[in-house]
Formats: sequence, C-alpha cells, structure tokens
Amino acid sequence: MKWSEFKSQLSQFPSHHLQFEITKDTFVHPSFHITEIKQANITSVDCGGKKNEWTEIIVQLWEPEVLENNRSMQVTKALSIIELVEKSVALDYNAAVKIEFGNAVFETKQMLPQEFEIKNDELILKLQTDATQCKAIDRGEACGTPKPKLKITNASENVCTPDSGCC
Repeated sequence: MKWSEFKSQLSQFPSHHLQFEITKDTFVHPSFHITEIKQANITSVDCGGKKNEWTEIIVQLWEPEVLENNRSMQVTKALSIIELVEKSVALDYNAAVKIEFGNAVFETKQMLPQEFEIKNDELILKLQTDATQCKAIDRGEACGTPKPKLKITNASENVCTPDSGCC
C-alpha cells in the first residue's frame, strides 16, 4: 500500500476509531500511540549486483506499560499526527507503507498493510508480516548464478517438457 492510499483511506473515516489487526483476531491494544513516522530512503545492491532504490514510510506504534484505554484513537488524531509530521518532512506519496509494532508478547516487526475493514465505528487496518525477497531471481541472477539455459527436447518444435529440466 502506498502512502497516498493509506492517507486517503484514513481521510474517508475521520470519526472512526483506528485499530490495527496484527494477526487474525489479534489487535494492538487500544491504548496504543503513534510514536513516530519515519521515511526511509533505501539503497541496496542485490546478489546479482544490481543497485535498487526505494522509499518506505514506517508508522511506529507503541503500547504504554499501563494499558488504560478501552477505545483506540480516532482517525482524526492519527491524521493530526500525520499533518504534524508532514509540516517537517515532505513524505513521498508513492512510498510503501509499513507498520512497526512490538510488545512483551509480540516480537517487534514491520508489517505490511493489507486492507482496511469497517466494523461499526472502527476502521481496522489488517496487517501481514513482511517477507524477504530476492530481487535478482526474476532476472535469473540470484546469488550471482546465471539463469538455467533452456533445454529443448525437440529442436524443430522448441518444446519444453517437465523431463527436459527447463521447467
């Protein structure tokens, strides 16, 4: 989900209460705070030697030690925090959004927003754990090894069969 889509979804439901579902039916406690919004410009070189660049916006959530609220913050509060951040930093509207959260029972990690769900007066953002990826594999350069050459069993027909080892 891009930052522009994230903000647009929030803006549509300002009076709702914002909630984050970190795993199926497991939510960040309503006492959470948005402690910071980080913009990370990432430059990497993959195992095939190609330079990659992208930007992520990371919304960090924190649960206080004393869990006091039974209602999460309203979306208007989250939008006011975003507005405050955007007065200081020009956030990239095309950046990927990640939600960072952890507590005593849930290991701190960055998760990807999957979808928003409306349930009564709550706007629930369902999250999914991020996974590592190999950017070079699509180019056939994973770990610096070349893409396997196509083995053709019948040169006149250019046929690839499961037994040929090409697929």
